[in-house]
Amino acid sequence: MPLGKDGRLSLYALADGGLLRWTQQSPGGDRWDGPDFVPIADLTDLTIVQGADSYVHFLGRRERRGSDGPSVDIVHAVQYQTARPVTEWRSLGNFYRDRETGRKVGAPAGAVDGQGTVFVFVRNAGRGLQVRREGKGGKWGAWQDLKGAGLAADIVPSVTSSGLVEVFAPSERGAQQWRQDDPDGPLLIAPPLPFHALEGSATALETAPDRLTYYWTDTNRAGVVSYRAGAWPVPVGGQPGGGAVVALRTPLDGYDCTVLAQRGAGGTLLIGVCGTEGEQGGVWWSDTTEECVGDPALALDGHGRVVVAVRGRDGAVSVARQESGPGLTLSPHWHRL
Repeated sequence: MPLGKDGRLSLYALADGGLLRWTQQSPGGDRWDGPDFVPIADLTDLTIVQGADSYVHFLGRRERRGSDGPSVDIVHAVQYQTARPVTEWRSLGNFYRDRETGRKVGAPAGAVDGQGTVFVFVRNAGRGLQVRREGKGGKWGAWQDLKGAGLAADIVPSVTSSGLVEVFAPSERGAQQWRQDDPDGPLLIAPPLPFHALEGSATALETAPDRLTYYWTDTNRAGVVSYRAGAWPVPVGGQPGGGAVVALRTPLDGYDCTVLAQRGAGGTLLIGVCGTEGEQGGVWWSDTTEECVGDPALALDGHGRVVVAVRGRDGAVSVARQESGPGLTLSPHWHRL
C-alpha cells in the first residue's frame, strides 16, 4: 500500500486483464475510491515498489501466446501521483533469445535506490539472478548476470536509509545475499548463509540505520524467525499458514515497535508486535479472525496509523485501521472495498 505525497494510500490487486486500484479519498480516511481498472493483458505476476520520490513502479511478468508460440517478457509502468493514470507499459524484454528457455524466467522483484534508479531482479532459467537498471533519463542498461544458484521463487530486494541496495534470496544452498558497498556500485554476492526459508515467506525491514532484519518461516521450525547480520536466527513464534511475513516499524505507547502480519495456519490474519530489534524479549501474536487468502498488506497512513488489508476467498478486499488506545488495536469492523 504505497503512501502518496498527498498522504493518501493506494491499494492494488492483480485481476484478469490488468490490475485493480483503490485510493483513499482523504489522508487517514475510512472511505476509498475504486476500484479503478488498469488494463495490461497476459500478466502472470505483478510487483509494486516505491521510491523516495513517491513514484509507484509496476513490474510484471507477461506471457503472451502468438501464432509462433508463447513468449515471456518483463514489463514496467509508473504512477507519478496518487490516483493519477498509469503510464504506458514498457517492455524490458527477456535476457534469453530462445523462447522456450525464456518461459522459465521468474516473477520480477524491484527496488528504487537513493538516487531514484530502478532495479529489476528476475530469477533466470538456471535459478540464478539477473538484474537490469534504469539509468538517467529513463534509459535502461543491459541485463546483468549476478550469479547464484538454486534460488527459490521469492527475491527480496531492499534499499537502506543510505540508499544502498541489498538482495536476499532463499535457495537450496541456504540464504543468498547481494550488497552494494557504494551508490551506483556493483551488487556483490556474499557466501550463502546456512539458513533455509520456506519459499515465499521472506521479508526485510530496516530496523536501524543501514541494518536490515529479515523475517521468514523457517523450514526446520514450527514458526517465524528473525535474522540480522552477524547473529543467528531468533524464533519469534506465530503459526504460519504459508505466504509472506510482512513487517513495518511504528511507535506504540512511545516505544519503537515492529508489527508483523501473516496468514495463519487457520486461514485467518495473524498480527505480531514486538520492540524493534527486541524479538528475544517475545513477540505478542493475536488472531484477527479475519479471512486472509494470499499475503496481507501493511502500511502507515497519512496520520501514522497502521492500516492492514487482506483478500478473502471470494476475492473481495477488506481493510482495517489502528484505533486509538494503548498498544495496537485494529478497528473491530473491517471495511469491505
